[in-house]
Amino acid sequence: MLVWLASFPRSGNTFLRIVLSRLYDVPASVIYDYDGVADRLGPELIGAIDRPASLDAMRGSDQVHLIKTHRPRDADVHDDDRAICLVRDGRDALVSWARQLSEDPDRDFRTELTSLIAGTRGTRGWGVNVLSWLDPPVPHRFRLRYEDLIRDPAGAAARIVATLDLPWRLVPGATIPTFAELHATDPGFFRRGHTGTHRDELPDDLHDLFWSHPENATAMTRLGPGFCSGRDHSRRSP
Repeated sequence: MLVWLASFPRSGNTFLRIVLSRLYDVPASVIYDYDGVADRLGPELIGAIDRPASLDAMRGSDQVHLIKTHRPRDADVHDDDRAICLVRDGRDALVSWARQLSEDPDRDFRTELTSLIAGTRGTRGWGVNVLSWLDPPVPHRFRLRYEDLIRDPAGAAARIVATLDLPWRLVPGATIPTFAELHATDPGFFRRGHTGTHRDELPDDLHDLFWSHPENATAMTRLGPGFCSGRDHSRRSP
């Protein structure tokens, strides 16, 4: 069985990989040829493995294979594939990704953020990416909000297992590292670890640019009550 772990970048994907690895001893591979996060943080911390077989072979396996992707849902994803769709306020995700990219001294935060909002990378824009996984709504694609994951990671993992009917069992005595522990391993990667970070990092004109993309407004609305709360939302939302 193949299960996608899908999200726009900087939406908690790595933390969820850690949670599932620690609690259920479930490793994850990536759809890409190179796992940059595993290279940066170490495969042991996040439970990373090399992709063991082709996608079709993994689909036909009795074993559950967890595959991380930041891509929009595309031809690699079959309509009946199970998926964990991790979603975060687009403004927070975009700011966090731009901060990570601008760790390189040759790259400017504002320039990177503008480009990311425009959706010029393979992930496409935040709203386009998220909606590709949410539509059409089906029970075998489980939507998990970032704030629910960080508030109660063990409870979020249990809901994933129950909703997708996965044959995983808790590791006795398993623990999840705290954000402070993860931050100490790599403060640039595990940067702030909470919601609403756009409020003091997203410039007003780029906030307007975010809302100017109709897919962003649609996705924010689709994600439910309270998801759109933030600085001057009523003024900036279409």
